[in-house]
Amino acid sequence: MTPATHPSSGTTAGPFDVAAAYRAVRERVAKAARDVGRSGGDVTVVGAAKAQAPKKLATALQCGLAHIGENYWQDAQTHFEADPERHATWHFIGPIQSNKTADIAAHFDWVQSLDRLKIARRLNAQRPDALAPLQVLIQVNISGEATKSGILPEEISDFARAVSEFPRLQLRGLMAVPAPDDEGAHARLAEHFARLRDTAPGIDALSMGMTNDLETAIHAGATMVRIGTALFGPRPTPAQSEHP
Repeated sequence: MTPATHPSSGTTAGPFDVAAAYRAVRERVAKAARDVGRSGGDVTVVGAAKAQAPKKLATALQCGLAHIGENYWQDAQTHFEADPERHATWHFIGPIQSNKTADIAAHFDWVQSLDRLKIARRLNAQRPDALAPLQVLIQVNISGEATKSGILPEEISDFARAVSEFPRLQLRGLMAVPAPDDEGAHARLAEHFARLRDTAPGIDALSMGMTNDLETAIHAGATMVRIGTALFGPRPTPAQSEHP
């Protein structure tokens, strides 16, 4: 295994330092917020845990990370071991398969990737009555990419209205994964978010920005950023994943 680069020093030596990486991410978030007159505390860091070892998640949680994002239910089942008392807030951030909605509805606090009414209907029906309503974000295909999930921007209003009818779901806002070369995507999504917030109650979450574009996203108004590589290091290969 190639030694990882330490986020605190830029040198390569030993295992990836999650604690230093978490501090560096928080510093980036705080600086980006200050640049536009905001507080870093207004931006939630969601640790994107895709394929990472549970011990890395556990370290980040010990350092203060309070939100974990999962792309796959299979990964989540292992990652829950890092938070046995469920102190963290867990977000599902990947594409949702119909046969996984019951598990997602029962085990997650947030779903950030809602883009089909069929899935909304299933999540609503399968959310346990003992739990608070599932907090949801509508995923928007802001750059119009054929390979990306998400509804089209012009569909936001009607889709939001339909989702708001489900009593076990609480619509909170929008999420997107802009194309890397789409320089205006963050600002456009922020405009759609502002319009939705003016017409729907309880809209307060705009999730956009990852390791490479968190500053641009925060400058545009993001309230959540989903950080993977900068927080946990490069994702392991399948062979490495067998021995976390």
